[in-house]
Amino acid sequence: MANGNDSPLKKTWIRLLKNKPAIASLIVICIAIVLAIIGPSIAPDKTPDADDQILEMANVNPGFSIKLLAVQKNREEKAPSLLSKIFLGRDNPNEMIPIVSYSFDDSANIVLEKYEGEGRGAVKMVLPVVDVCEALSNTKPEIQLNGDQATYTSFEEKKETVSLAALKKEIESKRIITKTYHLGTDGYGRDILSRLLFGVRVSLSVGLIAVLISLTIGIFMGSVAGFYRGAVDNVIMWFINVIWAIPTILLAMAIRFAIGDKIPSFLAIFIAVGLSMWVEVARIVRGQVLGVREMEYVQAARGLGYNNARIIIKHILPNIIGPIMVIAASDFASAILIEAGLSFVGIGVKPPTPSWGTMLNDHRAYLLTPGKAFLALAPGICIMVMVLAFNLLGNGLRDAFDVKGKTV
Repeated sequence: MANGNDSPLKKTWIRLLKNKPAIASLIVICIAIVLAIIGPSIAPDKTPDADDQILEMANVNPGFSIKLLAVQKNREEKAPSLLSKIFLGRDNPNEMIPIVSYSFDDSANIVLEKYEGEGRGAVKMVLPVVDVCEALSNTKPEIQLNGDQATYTSFEEKKETVSLAALKKEIESKRIITKTYHLGTDGYGRDILSRLLFGVRVSLSVGLIAVLISLTIGIFMGSVAGFYRGAVDNVIMWFINVIWAIPTILLAMAIRFAIGDKIPSFLAIFIAVGLSMWVEVARIVRGQVLGVREMEYVQAARGLGYNNARIIIKHILPNIIGPIMVIAASDFASAILIEAGLSFVGIGVKPPTPSWGTMLNDHRAYLLTPGKAFLALAPGICIMVMVLAFNLLGNGLRDAFDVKGKTV
């Protein structure tokens, strides 16, 4: 319970805490931020962009489990830094082969029943155990056997000798793994859950940068129009009304096409979405500034000889921060929707970067396919939850800052 000595900010926070939907939404947003930061380190597929493709596992249903044999790739592996693994993921040093069963023969091979996909059965496959566990030379891949010992040329062109028994033990203990696809896979055999986790980062990044761009432009244009009024206000409002008449998604598409491939697609989306949303910010800021510019403390600042820039920045904007925060939350939700829309039509973030809009577009044909609708529903639900969370938070902030007729 607040008292009369509490600061306005504390009173606002207390009112916000009483709004259960807003607090629940804030918790959801905080969880999403955490997932965006550490997603690659907790996702089942820890490769960059969760792009580890196993074509035999395409479009499997949620909860599907299978054994995978991890076969060492014949290439040099550089250990990534800890921060790189946490924030970006790391390339899979192994080729993952789905198997039904396996056994070792009397020589130095592992005999596999390789899974070929749903309804396709399995095929027999034989691999040398040395090739499974070690990176062999691309120019000298021969393996020489001597009893329980095997000699080969490594990828670094060095002669190495290993124990076959030790390699077989390594295969059984470390290289035969059971993987469960909790939300199934897409058409390329990529883990849906992992790509959804990576998609959180795309949505929140676009939302954050786009909101910063829209607030910067909108606050500047709205403050200038509302403070100076007259001809300046007329010109700015004419320009705002022209932009306002263009549907936001069409404006974002036009800006995206104008930018083209001159800059990376990720940065282009930031700019396109941000430049399409500043108009609403400018209109709201202008209205607030018009109401505040005649207040006594503003007149006092003028009397003290402060310049207009200081009056706007130091005296007017801090007193309209509430409406600005409300529109920022609303714009965050709009930015997520616009990015998803651009990606859905193919002009958003480029593959293989996972975007919820791209995932929705890739699997929209499965919406009416029995047992496969989850491929499109999963990203759609994620978009809905994030947009709803920011809208409910915006409503909570609006109620918390608007104290007319309310007691705390």
